[in-house]
Amino acid sequence: MSEGVIAELAGFVAELSYRDIPEAIAVKAKHHSLDTLGAALAGAVSQEAIRTRTMLAAAGHAGTAPLWGTGESLAPREAALVNGIAAHAFELDDTGGCDHSGAVVLPALLAVLPLAGRAVTGKEFLTAVVAGYDVGRRVMEGFGGYVAHNSVGWHSTGTCGAFAAAAACASLLRLSPAQTADCLGIAVSLASGTWNFIHDGAMTKRLHAGRAAEGGLTAALLAREGFSGPRRGFDDVWGGFFATYAGGRETKVERVTQNLGRDWMLRHAAIKPYASCRDTHAAVDAIGRLIEREGLAAGDVAKVRARLNTFLNGMVGGSDVSTMPAAQMSLPYAVAARICFGSARLSAYGEECRNAPELQALLGNVSILRDETVTASWASSLIVETVDGRRFEEPTSTPLGAPDNPVSLAQLREKFDGLAALTLPREQADRLAETMLGLERLDDVAALPKLLAA
Repeated sequence: MSEGVIAELAGFVAELSYRDIPEAIAVKAKHHSLDTLGAALAGAVSQEAIRTRTMLAAAGHAGTAPLWGTGESLAPREAALVNGIAAHAFELDDTGGCDHSGAVVLPALLAVLPLAGRAVTGKEFLTAVVAGYDVGRRVMEGFGGYVAHNSVGWHSTGTCGAFAAAAACASLLRLSPAQTADCLGIAVSLASGTWNFIHDGAMTKRLHAGRAAEGGLTAALLAREGFSGPRRGFDDVWGGFFATYAGGRETKVERVTQNLGRDWMLRHAAIKPYASCRDTHAAVDAIGRLIEREGLAAGDVAKVRARLNTFLNGMVGGSDVSTMPAAQMSLPYAVAARICFGSARLSAYGEECRNAPELQALLGNVSILRDETVTASWASSLIVETVDGRRFEEPTSTPLGAPDNPVSLAQLREKFDGLAALTLPREQADRLAETMLGLERLDDVAALPKLLAA
């Protein structure tokens, strides 16, 4: 079933050009690129990014690739690692790709850009973005989709993200079909990351995006130098990627190349308005609708129960808010924050908000109702009881930022402006946004890395 999958993917990536890409997909690529850069500029002040920069500096690493939102620089591979960690650090990067495609594709591309050996046009850059998103999501689909792969315990941003970054870099470097096949084969050995962080809010979730960006870039550079990768990496053989990582479960490898070049995987990607796991967003929107419709104040809410299946409960059902990463994976916290603070944006996840007495009191009254009939976080409901005895059941629905419920360009700019302001002067952030939104008109994108340096 999977014979020739790597070769077919490699041919697609190597031959893809901007004229092949539908206009709507090209526009979406610009929006997701801008969104990712905003998330990464804010993430530059995260503890994860700071500690990684400190580690690399202590180890004597140096280079000229900018670390976004700072005045520091490193070699390209290390810059991809740091900027990928920063992009994912605050849970504000996009989702619905590999899962977090932006945080692996953009750091890898901008790090490898000076190594292209030529002027790279905006159209070429966008083509590489689309290639990365497409391959990363397609590899995940080879397992049967997000739930099928992640429920085994793998974190798809780390495992499938390595292929997204590899494909994007191969496209930008203009690797031949044979070199691109080597690149994707090498990425099989660089795919990693599990959900073990979920049990104590460890920082390693952010590491997965950085390592995938670094790994994909490494695979592309090795392939360019003639380093060979296994051509049967996706085959049903001992040591094959799908055969090994599926844990004995059925795979859907035929989906990897299904409608290749006709069905663009970027269409699945969503932009996140809230600083938390995407599977909390539908509940945040639902409680917001109820509060606004019924005119409820924070003090009116007595109890909230959220219906979740076992998989979702394991992912976002916890109430540990001792660290920011833990709180960002908590649906009860997201709901409580929306009630108490009127928002689940980044400011609501700071230590002061997490420890606020009113938040802690309400958090104890937000619980999970296990329900295996729930098929998705946006196909569930919240059951809310008020202090005066009223009871409401508010259904969840497609959350804001999804492809069929998109944020507007104005909302995207508002999000970007707020995040970029954490590390860049307003004038520089404006130039960066205008550059990204007009990317297809640029004959050379070499100035982009400088616009990201503080």
